[in-house]
Amino acid sequence: MKGYYFLILLLSISLSLQANITLPAIFSDNMVLQRNVLIPVWGIADAYEKVEVKFNRQNKTVTADINGKWVVKLNAENAGGPYELTIKGTNTILIKNILIGEVWLCSGQSNMEWTVSQSNNAKQEIVNANKPFIRHIKISHTISSLPQSEFTTDGWKECNSTTVGEFTGVGYFFAKQIYDSIKVPIGLINDCWGGTNIETWISREAFESSNEFKEMIAGMPRINLDSLSILKVKSSELRIEALQGAKPEGLNTNFFKEISFDDSKWPILNQPQLWEPQSIGELDGVVWLRKTITLAEADSKQRAILELSKIDDDDIAYVNGVKVGSTNQWDAMRKYLIPIGVLKEGKNVIAVRVVDNGGGGGIYGDAADLRLRFDNASVSLAGDWKFQVESIIKTTNQNSLPSLCYNAMINPLIPFAFQGVLWYQGESNEERAYQYRKAFPLLINDWRGKWDNQNMPFYFVQLATFFATGNSNDGCGWAELREAQALTLNLPNTGMVVTTDLVDDPKDIHPTNKQDVGKRLAAIALNNLYKKEMICSGPTYKSMEVKGNEIILLFNNIGSGLATPDKNGFINGFEIAGTDSVFYFANAFIKGDNIILSSEKVATPMAVHFGWMGDATQCNLFNKEGFPVVPFRTDDWKNITKQEKYKIEKFYE
Repeated sequence: MKGYYFLILLLSISLSLQANITLPAIFSDNMVLQRNVLIPVWGIADAYEKVEVKFNRQNKTVTADINGKWVVKLNAENAGGPYELTIKGTNTILIKNILIGEVWLCSGQSNMEWTVSQSNNAKQEIVNANKPFIRHIKISHTISSLPQSEFTTDGWKECNSTTVGEFTGVGYFFAKQIYDSIKVPIGLINDCWGGTNIETWISREAFESSNEFKEMIAGMPRINLDSLSILKVKSSELRIEALQGAKPEGLNTNFFKEISFDDSKWPILNQPQLWEPQSIGELDGVVWLRKTITLAEADSKQRAILELSKIDDDDIAYVNGVKVGSTNQWDAMRKYLIPIGVLKEGKNVIAVRVVDNGGGGGIYGDAADLRLRFDNASVSLAGDWKFQVESIIKTTNQNSLPSLCYNAMINPLIPFAFQGVLWYQGESNEERAYQYRKAFPLLINDWRGKWDNQNMPFYFVQLATFFATGNSNDGCGWAELREAQALTLNLPNTGMVVTTDLVDDPKDIHPTNKQDVGKRLAAIALNNLYKKEMICSGPTYKSMEVKGNEIILLFNNIGSGLATPDKNGFINGFEIAGTDSVFYFANAFIKGDNIILSSEKVATPMAVHFGWMGDATQCNLFNKEGFPVVPFRTDDWKNITKQEKYKIEKFYE
């Protein structure tokens, strides 16, 4: 009898040890599955467990492998729904309200993550958002140094006025346009993270196969994130200790803001410039910056404003030991009023405590915006600043190392079926714009390879107008990044949206007009993929001919003709240069399907630029369908980012 009870006990323990079937978080109520393709469904069960999958009129069975992994590929389905998906093994999982339609992966950085509630006319858009055939899932921000099989999310949300505010704005307005045209359910996978560079979204395998990046990735250890962070911080500590002669931790910083403090032994940084390319290197943490200036008695008695351009991320500013202001926004201009009586005749000290939480760090922007300004004069603060690292953040951020977001936010999606990718990223790669020519195609080919779909549609947004430094004669990283994006159109089944005309405030890196961005992406998809023939892009440079002191430009993709909204026909944004390679703004006018350029300062023109600047707001040449001309240049004379490469610091050994 005792043996009988013992067997019952063993059986009970055995049953309790059996693992329930689990599905990845991408599978939830309200989801959209991709139509007209095999539909992968996968998960975890006990080793060799039989798993039954039912969907619509399909019923398939699979046996889990030795590790408990299983995958079923359902037959292709036409658009429709709602349906239920049942997975049965030791336990039963039921997923309800599933639609079959078109699924798009929306990825990139903040301009893709920007929500409907942050976009133009948000209140009206939200009130009118009763669109149950549009669904959205947001993947939570997370990073990993090793590929993961799962991510966290709140699941799929049906579009209505209570949910749409948190949808990706660009994705939602794209989906609205597509649905209105083809009447098929649309699913949006919101898989993006503000501030991320492109390298964090590319797999290690892709880097290893690239001549441009394989040396870089060889220095990346294959260990978990905690161990990686320890190595990275130790490397930073040793580097900083060698630079400043003291360990970052344990410094007495109470006197760093005082005019009497002796900073003569502090190392030097150039400002405005992010510190990563300088001696500090890759570092997230707290850094003190000090600048000493000499003022005449008359200047010391004036009302003054301390202008610190922009600081990544947060700052507290002091003048002669007195706090004059603080800001907690990485892209905000700093302007702090200095009370009368704070400035002194002779020596004055400006001290700034900078907190960098991730990515770039330090004072950056236009050197002209780093100054002490009086009513009728100013003192430049650009140039050498003394620095001291107070502390180092002991975690790894999403931009500091390659593949972190790919591992944690893209890899877990494989092999979920979707139609294509919408991509909006590049702002964080502006300093390495020339290398983006290699990085961007590498990402596209990487993702296409992971999904075994070399023809996967990949539609992206070119950088919008932004008040960035640089111009045709000094060079412009923002323009070079746009050029790298345009060159990526050489890959098949890609499309690009130009947005230089969709900005109200060029000093805001986040344009709020996401409606037109989504509509332009939709136009590409409707024309290229859904066979709704239409003009879907602006004119692109074709060729030039020099006749005397004039240049005649020819364009492709002019639609029904070139046009400008200027009532007098004046066209802005063109520059030309002659044998001296100096560019001047050109007189430009439309003649038939061509543009005629000239400048009284250029007798023998040789080269043309259009929109070759960060703030391209004034560019006003379109086709008659309203799509702007793609910014371009006809020369390759100056590439200020050509030598800038993506690097990871050497890990402590």
